[in-house]
Amino acid sequence: MCKRARSQVVWPVVEAAQRWRHRLRDGLLVARKDRDAVRVSALRSALSAIDNAETPDHVAVQAPSSGTIAGGVVGLGAAEVARRELSDGEIRALLRAEIDERLTAADDFTAGGHTERASTLRAEATMLSDLLGDV
Repeated sequence: MCKRARSQVVWPVVEAAQRWRHRLRDGLLVARKDRDAVRVSALRSALSAIDNAETPDHVAVQAPSSGTIAGGVVGLGAAEVARRELSDGEIRALLRAEIDERLTAADDFTAGGHTERASTLRAEATMLSDLLGDV
């Protein structure tokens, strides 16, 4: 088995997460260059949501305690833990939740008479929906 084929078999989750991350970051760069505030906001929020979801669950660090600093550990990188790797399906579900959150907030803003903010949220939701359809 060639090296490329082996990496596709062993690391499909990592590739899915990296593919999404690269796609979102590339889109963010283009949006920033175009000065498109709606796309910038939606893409930054999506990247942040993915980063937050990759935060490891309650992990106990097995390292000697510092004693000087409460909760601190001794050693460079001793408190580092691996982040969770999200699958393509988990990232898609996360983006769908971001879309639903924006649409719900847009309805609330419309009911409150803030139609301009509601239209911005709907535009962000549409942009994220288009992104889901492209990948």
